[in-house]
Amino acid sequence: MTDTDNPFSARWSAKGHTLCLGHWIIHYRGAVLVLPDKQAENDMDTFGNFSFLFPDDDAYLEGTEEDDWIVENLEWMLPLFETHGIPLDESHLRWFYQAVNAADWRCASCGGCI
Repeated sequence: MTDTDNPFSARWSAKGHTLCLGHWIIHYRGAVLVLPDKQAENDMDTFGNFSFLFPDDDAYLEGTEEDDWIVENLEWMLPLFETHGIPLDESHLRWFYQAVNAADWRCASCGGCI
């Protein structure tokens, strides 16, 4: 599976030093997904290094890795997938995580509040 196979695209609306003021914009095959408020307006807790000052230091890795994240988030993902006609299979769940993970962020990861 390559990035070009992923039917999901995800981005966080805020840029620069105002990350905490944004929201998720996620598409499935070009159609906008309507996320629950809690997920739409917060980081997704995916795994990575979100440090503004030390982006290459593994000591700053945090979040939930893919397999565990999928299991922990099924409660809101199942109705989301059903509402938007997204196949509920392992590939689509993983693609969703991977799209979000590539754009995920953390409070203070932009350095704006430092």
